[in-house]
Amino acid sequence: MSPEESTPERGTAERRTPERRTRKARRTRDTLAQAAFELVLDRGLRYVTVEEIAEAADVDRRTFSRYFASKEAAALDSLRGDGDRINAALRARPAEEPPLLAYRHAVLAWLADPGAEPWHRRPRIFDLLVAAEDEPTLYAAFHHIRVDAQEDSIAIVADRLGVDPRHDIRPAVTVAAGAGALLAAQAAWV
Repeated sequence: MSPEESTPERGTAERRTPERRTRKARRTRDTLAQAAFELVLDRGLRYVTVEEIAEAADVDRRTFSRYFASKEAAALDSLRGDGDRINAALRARPAEEPPLLAYRHAVLAWLADPGAEPWHRRPRIFDLLVAAEDEPTLYAAFHHIRVDAQEDSIAIVADRLGVDPRHDIRPAVTVAAGAGALLAAQAAWV
C-alpha cells in the first residue's frame, strides 16, 4: 500500500495526533499560567523568576518562553481567555442585533457560562487585580490584554456593521462604551 493510501484506522489516528498535541500544549500553558498566578500572589511579582515558574510547572525555561513573553503575561493568562470568550460570544450574536446590545449580551453570556468561571468568581483573582493596580509591569501587561481583546471586539463590530473601523468610529465607540462599563464594574469590585 502506498503512503497516500491509508486505512480508516490510520487516517483516524493521524487526525487524533494533532488534537492530542493541542490538548497537551493547552495543559502545559495552563500549568505554567497557574504556577505563575500562584507564585506571584504568594511571593510578589518581583520575587518570582521565570525559572521558578517553569520549575513549578515541571518544564524548562525554553518551554516557558514558547508560551509566554513574560512572567506578567503568564500570571494574567486566565484574563486573556476571558476576552477571547467574550469575543466568541459577540461573534455568535444575531447579525440584526444592535452592536452595543450584542456586546452587552456577549458579556452576560460570558458571565453566565458554566464552563468557564468569569473573573469575579475565581479564587484569588481579586488579589491578582489588586496586585496589578500596585505593580506597574503587571498593570501594563493587564492593559495590553484588555487592548488586544478590545481590538478584536472592534473588528467584530465593524464586520457586523459592514464598515472599515479605520474610517468609521462607530465600532470603536461601541466597544469603548461596553468595555468601559465592564472595566468600571471591575474597578468597583476591586
